Amino acid sequence: MNTNVIGRPLTRVDGHTKTTGKARYAADFNQPGQRYAVIVSATVGLGRVVGFEGGEVERMPGVVALITHRNAPKLPYLPHKAIIDPAVGERLHVLQDDSVLFYGQPVAIVVADSIDHAERAAAALRVSYETRQPVVDHADPQVARTVPGAGADKSRGNADAAVAGAAVKVDEIYDIARENHNPMEPHATVAAWNGDRLTLWSKSQFLVNEQAEIAAVFGLPTENVEVICPFIGGAFGTSLRTWPHVTLAALAARHVGKPVKLVLTRKQMFFTTGHRPRSLQRVALGATADGKFTGVIHEGTGETSRYEQFSEALTAVTDYLYSCPNVRTQYRLAQLDTGTPNHMRGPGEASGIFALESAIDELSYKLGIDPIELRRRNEPKIDEAENKPFSSRSLIECYELGAERIGWAQRTSDPRSMRDGRLLIGMGTATATYPAFHAPASARVRILVDGTAEVEAAASDMGPGTYTSMTQVAAEFLGLPPEQVRFRLGTTAYPPTPSHGGSWTMASVGSAIRAACLEAKSEAAKRAIADQSSPVFGASMEAVEWAEGRLRRRGDTSPGLSYQEILTKAGNPIEADGSAKRDPETAEKYSMHSFGAVFAEVAIDPDVGTIRVRRLVGAYGIGRVVNPLLAKSQCTSGMIGGMGMALMERTVLDARDGRPVNAHMADYLVPVNLDIPKLEVLFANEVDPHVNPLGVKGLGEIALVGTAPAIANAVFHATGTRIRKLPILIEDILNAEV
Repeated sequence: MNTNVIGRPLTRVDGHTKTTGKARYAADFNQPGQRYAVIVSATVGLGRVVGFEGGEVERMPGVVALITHRNAPKLPYLPHKAIIDPAVGERLHVLQDDSVLFYGQPVAIVVADSIDHAERAAAALRVSYETRQPVVDHADPQVARTVPGAGADKSRGNADAAVAGAAVKVDEIYDIARENHNPMEPHATVAAWNGDRLTLWSKSQFLVNEQAEIAAVFGLPTENVEVICPFIGGAFGTSLRTWPHVTLAALAARHVGKPVKLVLTRKQMFFTTGHRPRSLQRVALGATADGKFTGVIHEGTGETSRYEQFSEALTAVTDYLYSCPNVRTQYRLAQLDTGTPNHMRGPGEASGIFALESAIDELSYKLGIDPIELRRRNEPKIDEAENKPFSSRSLIECYELGAERIGWAQRTSDPRSMRDGRLLIGMGTATATYPAFHAPASARVRILVDGTAEVEAAASDMGPGTYTSMTQVAAEFLGLPPEQVRFRLGTTAYPPTPSHGGSWTMASVGSAIRAACLEAKSEAAKRAIADQSSPVFGASMEAVEWAEGRLRRRGDTSPGLSYQEILTKAGNPIEADGSAKRDPETAEKYSMHSFGAVFAEVAIDPDVGTIRVRRLVGAYGIGRVVNPLLAKSQCTSGMIGGMGMALMERTVLDARDGRPVNAHMADYLVPVNLDIPKLEVLFANEVDPHVNPLGVKGLGEIALVGTAPAIANAVFHATGTRIRKLPILIEDILNAEV
């Protein structure tokens, strides 16, 4: 086996394709004779459609069809729920009745011969409604709160009594605004029917689920639907689910008998493709005078729609992150008249850990103990919630690496004690963690007669470098140079894989590719052993070995046989499938998570309240690093997302109708180049033989998870004022009179 490929900082194998404009995204797959569809979105927050002034619209230039609930076919909407879908409730049945459940819900679709004609006609359509007052605010007394299934509440010991009787305590409320994903590429679908077979060129992080979902909606055999998505221009979770626009594109294409292209506007992406839910949390901590936790209470409420119960891991990390005999967590859902939320990078953990790590920072100041030392004193030996060891845990090492790099030893402990001229300087830190997930996955390897290899899996690549990292895995286990391996993804015609989200792509798909490579090598060895002219003819499988992509007898010093030499005689390639899933016994034995420590340095202008992040340092324990260059890129992008969460991003709803009032990039702020500080990423030297055959842990989520609390804690250190809501705004600083 060539052991020099995994661990190398290879540049992206698809880099040239992207930088030359040859990469094709969903909206680029134009079809001959295609038509263009535009969604008409509801302009009320709750009620029913009572009329359309559509006759004039249908006569406008280029208009092919106007489809509403009145003329749309009744679709089967057969039961279907993937792991990514809410377990409770039913997805939106688009254009199937007159009900309006939230602002922006699709109520009609216009199809025309050009996008200009479709947009003009959609803008001209007048829809009348019978309205009711929607409830869109957590604080509204009408809000119903539900328990999102078994396991939402957990408890060990008596946390309430422990906190009440603690020598030192913190008990506060933390508020995080709703966020929208806002990737560069908008959602898009091109749909084309060929008889009862449907092809979708569609932006998707979960191709096999989109295939199954649309098959269920239209009552088709799954194999009659193919989903193609070779490139994604960013997603952050927004494309994990199959949203109504995909159904509408397919419905419109069947209605007009032509391929149909549908691209959402930026504004529409605030309505129907999910969002990070707003959350309200209470964290209460009790500790001894020397800093040992005696009780932890973490209660959280997240928003969901009325028609589905979206839940996330809001309070999950509190159960295992620190050592404490008395812990109680509680999670509730506030049912609102909005669209269903969705997983957004670091879902649940990013929000929950902001509250927990802010409270721990508050406690450190009350105790007069350094924030890192406080965490060290409460470092657990095992996962106390599950009563089992961690497969690996490098949290303290991460704190040591990060503290050294940012210069924590030079930090003075008192708030408002560090300045640069008139600027207030603050340094803060926080823990990051995320589960080391793994899901069943499959892959196919084909070794060609010329000695090159093709690898296929129905995975996605939304930007982290999946093409490159999977090429490296295949090259490693085939013993080939990376340039002799071609990895293909992005179609349901390939072996099925889990979603490209949840930080499990490398663990799952990479392990499946490894299995397929080993199977392909075994088949090649069998061919060589059966070949009478081969130097390994007649040997047992145990008597031969592979080294650097060549086969020889064990102990033999000859060059051995290359793939090309083995396959040339037969004249046909080798094809092998492989699959991988986590061993249930190992999963039962160990608690598996990634850990990290994030450090932030901020500078605050006390006169105008501006907050400038000067430095971010993240140190992570993620097991084996397949490609350090890609891994660092993943982490720095996650930190930038965490900056947005901490200081900029919030979706504001009009209380009258639930309309997002800042559904555009002028008022929905995200970090841009001038905002980006010096970013540094470090990796602990962590070996984990238990998580999966590759020894890798996901890192797409974890870098965002700890960044917001690290920045918030730095803001407190700079100003001496604790701000317990996100994002932290200029007016928060000015109102604090720093």
